[in-house]
Amino acid sequence: MLNKKERLVAAIENGTVIDHIPAEKTFQVASLLELLEMKSIVTIGNNYASNKIGRKGIIKVENKFFSDEEISRLSVVAPNIVLNIIKDYEVVEKKNVETPDEIRGIVRCNNPKCITNNEPMQTVFHVVDKVEGTLKCHYCDVEQDIDKVELI
Repeated sequence: MLNKKERLVAAIENGTVIDHIPAEKTFQVASLLELLEMKSIVTIGNNYASNKIGRKGIIKVENKFFSDEEISRLSVVAPNIVLNIIKDYEVVEKKNVETPDEIRGIVRCNNPKCITNNEPMQTVFHVVDKVEGTLKCHYCDVEQDIDKVELI
């Protein structure tokens, strides 16, 4: 018989738990991090109750520790998530993912005339408002909402 207090998802020995993902972004986060191509065990849970955000997703990835570049990609689709670094079944570090001041090579500019859409070059955006999620293209100065960006 299952104890009501038991975890619904098995603990991991080593790896990363991505927590507090807005439920509607869980599978976008999994796709962005290319988790479906990984050979290690990946557990994806969605629509868990959360006091913080209502409904949330949780992703557990065994034997994977994400790079700063991967984490900055995450911040574009799901800012304010929490990464729990697990070693020997214990949380050894918690990282709050925040939107950086600058986003490079992650988002496409929505201005069709922007040089980044017409020449082979990396996009650069300045985050002008982290609360509202407003990005401004470094090259053409066009602003766009972080919730409506197209990822590269």
